[in-house]
This record gives sequence, structure tokens and C-alpha cells, in this order.
Amino acid sequence: MRCPTTRACFVSIRSFSSSNLLPALAGHEPNDLLNEVRLLSSRGQLHQALSLFYNSSPQLHSLQTYATLFHECARHGYLQQGLRLHHFMLAHFPSCTSDLFVTNHLINMYSKCGYLQYAHQLFDAMPKRNVVSWTALVSGYAQCGRGVESFRLFSDMLAEHDCRPNDFAFTSVLSSCDYLCGKQLHALVLKMGLGASVYVTNSLITMYSKGYKVKEAWTLFKSLSCWSQVSWNSMIAGFQLAKLGMHAIGVFVKMHHEGIGFNRATLLSVFSSLCGSSGIDINLGLKFCFQVYCLSVKTGFISEVEVATAFMKAYSELGGDVSEFYHLFLETSCQDIIFWTSMITALAEPDPAKAFFLYRQLLQEGLTPDLYTFSIVLKACAGFVTEQHALAIHSQVIKAGFEDETVLRNALIHAYARCGSIALSKKVFEEMGCRDLVSWNSMLKAYGLHGKAKEALQLFPQMDLKPDTATFVALLSACSHSGMVEEGLRIFDSMFKDHSIIPQLDHYACMVDILGRAGRIVEAEELIRRMPMEPDSVVWSALLGSCRKHGETQLAKTAVSKLKQMEPENSLGYVQMSNIYSSGGRFNEAGTIRKEMDGSGVRKEPGLSWIEVGNQVHEFASGGRHHPQREAICIKLQGLIGQLKEIGYVPEISLALHDIEEEHKQEQLFHHSEKMALVFAVMNEGKLHGGGNVIRIMKNIRICIDCHNFMKLASGFLQKEIIVRDSNRFHHFKDNICSCNDYW
Repeated sequence: MRCPTTRACFVSIRSFSSSNLLPALAGHEPNDLLNEVRLLSSRGQLHQALSLFYNSSPQLHSLQTYATLFHECARHGYLQQGLRLHHFMLAHFPSCTSDLFVTNHLINMYSKCGYLQYAHQLFDAMPKRNVVSWTALVSGYAQCGRGVESFRLFSDMLAEHDCRPNDFAFTSVLSSCDYLCGKQLHALVLKMGLGASVYVTNSLITMYSKGYKVKEAWTLFKSLSCWSQVSWNSMIAGFQLAKLGMHAIGVFVKMHHEGIGFNRATLLSVFSSLCGSSGIDINLGLKFCFQVYCLSVKTGFISEVEVATAFMKAYSELGGDVSEFYHLFLETSCQDIIFWTSMITALAEPDPAKAFFLYRQLLQEGLTPDLYTFSIVLKACAGFVTEQHALAIHSQVIKAGFEDETVLRNALIHAYARCGSIALSKKVFEEMGCRDLVSWNSMLKAYGLHGKAKEALQLFPQMDLKPDTATFVALLSACSHSGMVEEGLRIFDSMFKDHSIIPQLDHYACMVDILGRAGRIVEAEELIRRMPMEPDSVVWSALLGSCRKHGETQLAKTAVSKLKQMEPENSLGYVQMSNIYSSGGRFNEAGTIRKEMDGSGVRKEPGLSWIEVGNQVHEFASGGRHHPQREAICIKLQGLIGQLKEIGYVPEISLALHDIEEEHKQEQLFHHSEKMALVFAVMNEGKLHGGGNVIRIMKNIRICIDCHNFMKLASGFLQKEIIVRDSNRFHHFKDNICSCNDYW
């Protein structure tokens, strides 16, 4: 029996530290400790709860108390605290190891924290298991993205006597399985009479949506007798994944009219559905975007960074002027770090210079950047030509005490690599005391981007974490950039065989690119036919690029037809097909393609190049239009072209328009934007970063054959390293050689 003063005692001690709790607990029952541990845990004070537990008498430790603490460690992802508690239990309460209730909580904790090997060992050692044991492990594998193991374990569970999977087991395994496995699970759901479960149906909707089977997801949604908030969210997200923005908007409107409340997840999907979806009228899209913004302000969700960021991104992509909201927010009380970070996030990719300007304004306003702000600013730095901005932010990160934050080190690896300094990326990576999966993937991607596939393949075996889908995209991309066909095939085959990872669209696109570039176009086409999902525009673009390189006209027509269906406003198919015809001397067909393109209202993205001189970024279009020093640049360029011709430069005029004179064809090639940028750099080499020994140029489209040949010869003639970052990769030109070995 608890003494009469116990309740008063617990009330009075709650404002003190855990060390002050010990006298009050002396002489009381295990339930007293359990209740206080539960109270502290519910307040988010797990460290105090653990301290209280360790400093209390072992006689007060019960199975329920251990289970409560393991549950909280799982909920917060505190693996180290959970490990210590487990060791403590083995030393002071060894009989707990045979208790089903506690062991289930242990399996759940290790699974939630990603320590699956140990969770599985505990599971295998259990003398008796129940549905909770199985479900905890199935859920653990699913949450770690290991869908194959999750599905296999679920199948084993079905064979277990008296172990019928419940709703949660189905929702767990469905969250990570592919379309084919999901279809089998759907059949089992119906067979077991769980089709009416809203939780299971929501998971099925999400599974079908992720497998790009949105029609089946919609059929399921309509079959529900009642819809929960999760049901609506799942369907909106499904349409968003399928890039059917108008459908997603329609579902949200109906949801709102039905009086169903929305949450953060709803808004993120709705705003995201306005980005990159076809068939959305710009004016209507802007109006709807602003209406949803007003709803998010009214409900307070706009104060969350992710929601504000999603709105800014959607509004800017629809053509809205984000600066309008800069003035709007200045007139309100929302001038906090969340607003500034959201503004910077919206501009980080489309306009890095403006994003960096806003960051400087943030500092002038007296606000202190947090970890998330720094990570977004570093993302903006990745869009600059040189690494100077990233270096400046790096120093501020150190000054702010965030130097050891893994998230920021990952952002630095990415920023330095995108700015052309693979050496700085490698330095940051090697100095990391703790690396997560993003760290490894970022470094692998950096190597691939710079054509260093061998370094990427040497780094991969050193990973001390299980690779994920992004890891293999990085590895396959590296192989693609370097022409390592056999290595790419081996890695692709090992994904499922050795790592239980099912290849997705990105992996197939990489393999099509690897095979196609190497001239193995028949194999690339066969791979597309064998894909378990519908190929997307990236896959067809990869095949088209290979057809362009090897002059495969008939197959190119098929790829172009698919691209026109998927992305009717994209100029890539038209341009590549015109180039294929021109290269083969079929100029009439090339002209027909260009007329068709003009008639469809499709416009080719103009080639632009940027170079940083001093602290100013200079932009060049073809011919140097709009640049104040155009005349001087053209004169200098003509002189350089003449000098390079003397050492072997021959203009590649096969892709120039066929209906102009030879002399004008050469002039058209000579004034490509990257050539103009190079000459301007030479004219201002004293103002270049690093003393002018390295010239860095950034380009928005892929470098052409002629400019590639030009840069190679210019690097040797000028005795400078020329680094060109195009839309696909980096080219390091030095001593008449390119790092890509002419394979790009």
C-alpha cells in the first residue's frame, strides 16, 4: 500500500531534478517509480527519467518500467541510451531476457533506431513469439527502406501457427514494398476480410501511388465508405507523385468542402502538386496557390519552415514574384528566422545570387542563422561558379559552433563539389568524425560529377552503413560518365542480389545511359522493354542522347515520340532529332523538325554561360549579346581562334544550320557563350580567384563538340586549367586533355 503522503510527495518533487527525487522514492513501491518515469517521459524529459531510474534502488525496477524506457528510447531514436539500458538490465535483471513483453519492446527499439541486425538476433533467440514480435521487426525493416526483407519476414509470419497479421503489420509491409508484392498483399487483405480497414486501405493507396498506378489508387479511394484525413492526404500525395496537379487540387477542394481538417502533410502535397505538373493554367495556379497560402496563415501552419518553403517554391515556379512576400512579411509580425529561411529556400536553386543577398539582409536585421538556415544557404552556394561563397559560409558555420554538425558537413561536401572543388569536398569528408548515409552518398556523387569513377568505386567498399537507392544512383552515374560499362552492369546486378534493393526508374535511366553511350543501343532498348514500370522522360532522354551520339535515327524517332507525349513543352526531343538529321546530312528533315517545333510554340532553352570576375558574376549569351564589352571580347576571341587553328583547331560545323554560308556557320560556332566567357576571363585574369591559373565557367546546357575541342586546345595554349560545369557534369581541361577523355 502507498502511504497517505505519497501523492503529495510526488506533486511537490516534480519541479526538482531527478537527483532530488531519490529521497522521496525511498521505501516506496515499484509503481511509484514507474509512474514518475512515465510522467517525465510524457514531458519529453527522457534524460531525467533515465537518471532517476539508474539512481533508484534495483528493487523498484519492474518489467513495465524497463518497457516504458525502451519505448521512449525507440520513440526518440536514442540508440546509445537504449544500449546502455539494455546492458544495465542484463547485469541487474537477467530474467527479463526471457520475458515476451520486454523483448518485444527491445526489438521495437533496435528496429526503430536502425540497429536491425541486433533486433533480428533477439527475435531469433526468442523461445516464443507473438504478432507484436513479428510486426515490430517487419516494421523496422520497412522503415529502413529494406522492403525485400520486410516482405520476406511478413511471408514467414504467415506460416507461423496462430499468428494472424493485424492492420499494423499490413500497413508496415505495404509502406516499403514494390507494386508486384503490393498486389499480392492486396489480395491477401481481401482474403482475410481486412478490406474495410481504413488504415490498410490508406496504405494500399500510397503503395499504388508510389508504383505510379494512380488509377488503381483512385479506385480504392472511392471504394472507402468513410475517409479519414490520412485517406485524403494519401490520395492528394498520389496525384502529386504522378504529376497530376489538377487532380490533386480537385481532391483538396473537395476535402475542404467536406469540412475535413487538413494538416502539414496536406499542405506540403498541395503546394508540391503545383510544381512540375502538366496541364495547370498559370493564372489559375497562382490564384489557387495564394488561396491555400491564406488558409495556411489562418491555421498557423505557415509558421513551419517546410510549409512556408513549399509555398515559396510553388509560387515562384508558377511565375509569381517572391519579393512581393518580402514586402508583405515586413509589414507583419512574421519577421523571424523561419520567414527568412523560407524566402532563401525558395530562391536557393532558381536564383542563388538573390538567395545570398537575402542571407546578408538577414544578418543585417540582427537575426541569428540556425542550422537549417546555414544548410539552405550552402545549397544556394552550390549554384555559384566558384567556391568563394561556400568558403565564407563555412567560416561562419565554424564561428557559430556548428562545425561538427553532420547535416552541414554534408551540405559543404555538396556545395564544394558543385563549385568545382572536389579537393575541398574530399577534405570535409575525410575530417568528419561521424558520417551518415547522406555523407557517403554526397561524396560518391561528387566523384561521379567530376568523372572520378575509379575513386567512387574504391570508396564504396569502405561504407560502414547499408547503402540505399541513392547510393546506387551515384555509383551508376559515375560509371556512366566514365564509360565503365562492365562495372556498371555488375553494380546494377548486385543491387538486389547482394543488397536486397529493387532498382527504380533512376537506376534504369543510368543503365540505359551506360549501355547507350557505349554503343550497345540494342541492349539499352531491350532493358527498357523489360522494365517492371513504365519508363519516364529521363529514361527516354537517355536513350535519345545515345541515338544522337551513334546516329540511330529510327530508334530516336520512338524516343522523341514518347518525350512529346510526356513533356510536350520540352524542346529536347525536337533539338536532338534535328541534330541527328543534320549530322547525317539530311537537312530537309532537320528543317521540317524545326518548323514543327516553331508551330507547336516550343522554344529551345538559350545557351548561357557565367563566369565570376572579382566579386561580380558575368553572364554571356551566344554572340555576347547585351554584354557591355562585347566588341572587345569578339576581337580578342577572333585572335585566339586564329592562334588555335595554327595548332590544329578545326571548327565542327556539322550541327550548324545548313541554309547559311560556310563562313557564317563558323561565325555561329565561334560566338558560343562559353567561348565568350573564356576570352573575358583571359582579359581579366588578374581579377580571377586563385591568381588566374584556373578559369571556371558554368553553363546551363551541355557543352557542344566544337566548344569541347576548343577548350582542350585553349588549355594547352594558354597554360591554364579550364573547368567547365555544364548541365550534366564537370569537364577539367588541362594540357590539351579533358578529364572526361572525350566520353560525355
